[in-house]
Amino acid sequence: MSDSPKLTHLDASGQPAMVDVGAKQPTRRVARARSRVVLGPEIMALVQEGDLPTRKGPVFQTAILAGIMGAKRTSELIPLCHPLCLDNCQVTIEVDGPDAVLIECTATVTGKTGVEMEALTGASVAALTIYDMCKALSHDILIQETRLVSKTGGKQDFHHAG
Repeated sequence: MSDSPKLTHLDASGQPAMVDVGAKQPTRRVARARSRVVLGPEIMALVQEGDLPTRKGPVFQTAILAGIMGAKRTSELIPLCHPLCLDNCQVTIEVDGPDAVLIECTATVTGKTGVEMEALTGASVAALTIYDMCKALSHDILIQETRLVSKTGGKQDFHHAG
């Protein structure tokens, strides 16, 4: 048997399969993911008191709620993800330079499987919500750099070096 990494969601015949986590012991697991949304300087100039007011409502507050809701529903969106009962999910949005915002989603669970997909989904859904709420102002909005920043509590911890 090779020690090289293997795809965990394929069975011996190469067919999709859910990972069996039944024998694992629950541990506290935390994952943090990030997305960057380039809105452009014109839209960023409209940011007031830490949010962007629109006729649809406050963009960042709505995106935070959408990100949390997305993280909670990850297993309904990603076919082989286990349904998790999150202990916590926090989404933050901060200005990143003159033309962008940085979204960070931190998901926490006490369970048998990791929570990185929930953190990635939360950051992605928040970014998509910002796009949706601002698209009337510009279609040049760019969602970029969605990535896992860190994860702890499983078989192997991870911290992005950047």
